[in-house]
Amino acid sequence: MRIQLALAIVGLTAALAAPASGQTIKKVGDQTHHVLKKTGNGIKKGAKHVGSTTHNALTKAGNATKTAAGDVTGVHKIGGSVGKAAQGVSHKGKNLSRKAKHGLKKSKADAHADLTQTGKDTKAAVKKP
Repeated sequence: MRIQLALAIVGLTAALAAPASGQTIKKVGDQTHHVLKKTGNGIKKGAKHVGSTTHNALTKAGNATKTAAGDVTGVHKIGGSVGKAAQGVSHKGKNLSRKAKHGLKKSKADAHADLTQTGKDTKAAVKKP
């Protein structure tokens, strides 16, 4: 994945630099940055939408289940062992979400570090006579 990303950036940089022979390296880097920024923001927006939709669907399903259980038993107040079970499920869901978020942030940080290093290497290579 990292190699593909690095190759994509090198290819994108070369594609942007080729038609614009008079452009500076900084200008090409800026254009590359903006393309990557837009792409990343689009991916994050899609992920947030999917997460929100999933959360809403699960909330509706959970509330419907609680209402149905309350109608069957005649008890609509959550407490005792039912409340503890609900709390356990809630904590598990939050724990899984935190782990997923951590994994996403770690991969994002790793990609950023790789891109930064690639940019520095490219800059150093261009500066050499």
